[in-house]
Amino acid sequence: MTNEPLIRIENVSFSYQVNHEQQIPVLHGVSFEVYRGEHLAIIGHNGSGKSTISKHLNGILTPREGDVWVNGINTRDKKRMHEIRSLVGMVFQHPDNQLVATIVEEDVAFGLENIGVPPEEMKQRVDFALESVGMSAFRHRPPHHLSGGQKQRIAIAGVLAMKPQCLVMDEATSMLDSFGRQEILAVVRRLHREGMTIVNVTHHMSEAAAADRVIVMEGGRIALQGTPRDVFAQHERLRELHLDVPDASRIAAWVHREVPAFSPALIHNEEVVAEVNRLTLKRAEASGS
Repeated sequence: MTNEPLIRIENVSFSYQVNHEQQIPVLHGVSFEVYRGEHLAIIGHNGSGKSTISKHLNGILTPREGDVWVNGINTRDKKRMHEIRSLVGMVFQHPDNQLVATIVEEDVAFGLENIGVPPEEMKQRVDFALESVGMSAFRHRPPHHLSGGQKQRIAIAGVLAMKPQCLVMDEATSMLDSFGRQEILAVVRRLHREGMTIVNVTHHMSEAAAADRVIVMEGGRIALQGTPRDVFAQHERLRELHLDVPDASRIAAWVHREVPAFSPALIHNEEVVAEVNRLTLKRAEASGS
């Protein structure tokens, strides 16, 4: 991660138009930056504005007020929309809505065909994208025969084939079972290790705990932001925002109340296991002495 922002959101307000006279305001003066190589999680309860802000990151929506800049390009510049969406790709909640072809490799190539990528380069990009998500063996399969997690991996491959610098996931694991979620998160972790910027809009607190930074949305505004450990330490504030904490945080807090020596500032399952082992070893050494 570098200190240079790839995306800048500046004082963005947005309303959905219900009819000619009525609007529903959703975002109110939201400002933040997404840094190159960062893994950012955006959380909030339903209606908080988190999905709406994600759709501003590559110009699907444009602000009523304020500006969004992607690599220095304003998303209001419709003439450069292709450039913006080549830089920032999105994967949505329902993979079926992003699958358009009857064969997996044709689906991954669909976006490339639309922008006129030469056949040889197209093949190389499709091969790269399928390999990146571990789906090369399924390239000749019909997408509708795949599991939910596999479909979502194909949707990600279609985005990766465009060679974006940032992958935005808008509740991309919410419709998947536990196995499917783990499939997608493994892909995302690898992409991030390889330098891709990740923005994950999620209601799974364990996913947010894996990010570099967390933004908490409430009522169309940013209510909290910071590292996962800082954000999830604020149990009472999160409860006021109708949000939970990762299972590891809840377990650590409960054990800490019973065993004060047990650290309450844990957010990952492996940290809880390590803390149990630490105290067990400490007690064993004490009893041995």
